[in-house]
Amino acid sequence: MTSSHTQGRGRAAKSAARSTQNETLTAAGRAGFSARGVVYVLIGALSIRIAVGSGGGQADRQGALHEIATKPFGEVMLWALVVGFGAMALWRGSRAVLSRGPDRKAGSRALDGGRAVFYAFVCWGTAVYASGGGQGSSSNEQSQDWTSSALKLPFGQVLVGAAGCVLIGIGVVLAVRAAMRKFLRRLNTGSMSPRTKQVVTALGVGGGVARGAVFAAAGIFILVAAVRFDPDKAKGVDATLRSFAQTPAGPWLLVAVAIGLILFGVFSFASARWRRL
Repeated sequence: MTSSHTQGRGRAAKSAARSTQNETLTAAGRAGFSARGVVYVLIGALSIRIAVGSGGGQADRQGALHEIATKPFGEVMLWALVVGFGAMALWRGSRAVLSRGPDRKAGSRALDGGRAVFYAFVCWGTAVYASGGGQGSSSNEQSQDWTSSALKLPFGQVLVGAAGCVLIGIGVVLAVRAAMRKFLRRLNTGSMSPRTKQVVTALGVGGGVARGAVFAAAGIFILVAAVRFDPDKAKGVDATLRSFAQTPAGPWLLVAVAIGLILFGVFSFASARWRRL
């Protein structure tokens, strides 16, 4: 009797601990998607300002942080982003390590692990900026520095070319999956009204296609840098976005992509609300 009672209390304690863990990780995921949304909205807004010729600074994550820092309570907002990106790294890492089941194959867990590392670096960079460590290198300088270092390695030209092809592939996959509305599988659409679902779907499609286009364009520049053995041909997010304004479509293409990035930012907020975590 006592043994059975003890076992029952043990199971209840484990269940409570598991529930607390799930709630913590769910909150972390929602905070992470919210932080991602803020940055994408700001990058899109900065890109529009560049397209219409009203300045805009750097249209990348560093530019977004600078924009936040200039606003009232900017420091508080920056540290909130630090928490959000750290939470996203925690959530992605937990999916890589703890998630099991038929849908969670080794490739999916590895992808989540890579994303966890990426957001950990983003969290660290944001924390350095928030603590007054300076803005650091722009995305363009970082991309060129990394490309230059990689080209100096044995078979560096091949490695850089492969990296460019991978980035192009990621961009194409992101855009195609968005156009096919694959993201709806991860959202709790049953709790949405028909109108809300239509809006969220439009945000996901428009935002995902624009995001994929930016990834693919950045990959093309890296591939060109490899082919020409010239690291200056590589471009970060800022220069990649500016390149859209140099096409025959002119600034209007940049405006369209920028609006798409804003849509993706808003979609990230919707993901924080309705994604199955």
